[in-house]
Amino acid sequence: MSKLAGKVAVVTGASKGIGAGIAKALAEDGAAVVVNYASSKTGAEAVVAAITAAGGRAIAVQGDVSQAAQAQAVIEAAVTAFGRLDVLVNNSGVYDFAAIEEITEAHYRKLFDVNVLGVLLATQAAAKHLGEGGSIVNISSAITHVHTPTAAVYAGTKGALNAISGVLANELAPRRIRVNTVSPGYVVTEGTHSAGIAGSEMEAGFVAQTPLGRAGAPDDIARVVAFLASDDARWLTGEVITASGGIR
Repeated sequence: MSKLAGKVAVVTGASKGIGAGIAKALAEDGAAVVVNYASSKTGAEAVVAAITAAGGRAIAVQGDVSQAAQAQAVIEAAVTAFGRLDVLVNNSGVYDFAAIEEITEAHYRKLFDVNVLGVLLATQAAAKHLGEGGSIVNISSAITHVHTPTAAVYAGTKGALNAISGVLANELAPRRIRVNTVSPGYVVTEGTHSAGIAGSEMEAGFVAQTPLGRAGAPDDIARVVAFLASDDARWLTGEVITASGGIR
């Protein structure tokens, strides 16, 4: 398929997990992809290697998008390397669950800086280069309506992201730039393994609540993002698509 042929995409937080899956899917559909990473250069380079081995175009670019100068540099790297920008996928995010008694200022700021401020800064930088037909896809979470205990701060960041996405959809619509959101349900990634969620009672609970009866995989989300990034979704903006296997 080549529905993104000639397009250039930036995927933030793309060195592993859902972000890596998204980067590979966009490249498979014909886009040149900037694989952004904050710390895992090895992971990002592995994603680039997989894309190029399949005949695609990609580069790895380091940058912490919660820092304005670095977010700007990531976007500029895409334009320098590939000459334009058509798609921004704001996937960078961190999650760290804590009971209300355990929430600290540092915990709150860590999550909001990356999950909310990072999206605003990357979008601000990208908006200077996106033209008519541009697409922004923000990665939220079904946790905003599943209401998992101990996820107050994380769910708060994703609820804020949903609201921000709606505002930006209206704000950028006169420039014919679309803004949509994908809210994944439980997806097995390197992060869920390192956090001890994979194989845990929490995972079993998520799967038990999922009507389709299984955990998600990164490609389940990536295919939805690839659709929203393409002209097939040209009449969609301001939407929140819950990709969760039916969990509500």
